[in-house]
Amino acid sequence: MSISNWFSPKAPLRTRLLNDPYYRLQSIEEVRIAADLGICIDVNQAGVDDWLRLPGLSIRQARSLTELTQSGVQLHCLEDLAAALGLPVQQLRSLEPVLKFCYYDAESVCTIRQTNPNTASVETLSQVPAIDLFLARAIVQNRQIYGTYRNLADLQKRLSLPAQLTAELLHYLRF
Repeated sequence: MSISNWFSPKAPLRTRLLNDPYYRLQSIEEVRIAADLGICIDVNQAGVDDWLRLPGLSIRQARSLTELTQSGVQLHCLEDLAAALGLPVQQLRSLEPVLKFCYYDAESVCTIRQTNPNTASVETLSQVPAIDLFLARAIVQNRQIYGTYRNLADLQKRLSLPAQLTAELLHYLRF
């Protein structure tokens, strides 16, 4: 970036966009600036916070999209996204510069299969890397006695899991 660009009125916005992953884009112009900075949202991996960065999306819509993709529904194009939201494609066209539609093959050995410890059986949990039969039983037993886990931090605390093990489970568990 040249010195003249750095001192432009958009410089604080650029800094905020690059440093604040939760900054909610306010306009179509900000969407374009974010895209120019290389900021993108992987539609099939996005969480609620990612969706809420986009102008005009509600918390309800963000949750709905996250639930769909976490359940295995893949969105391949802007038309799929529009259909999932029940909106006309034209209404979403301005968001396209920051949207990235990647395909994830659920059968690939490279794809991490996430497991919900609030619904999984002992057998399913024991298939997760880093979860042995003893831990799988502890997860289910604790869940049956004390109720569902709110998140990974709650699971770690309730089962007194070491930080290293929790880090290993980070990408394999979905709540």
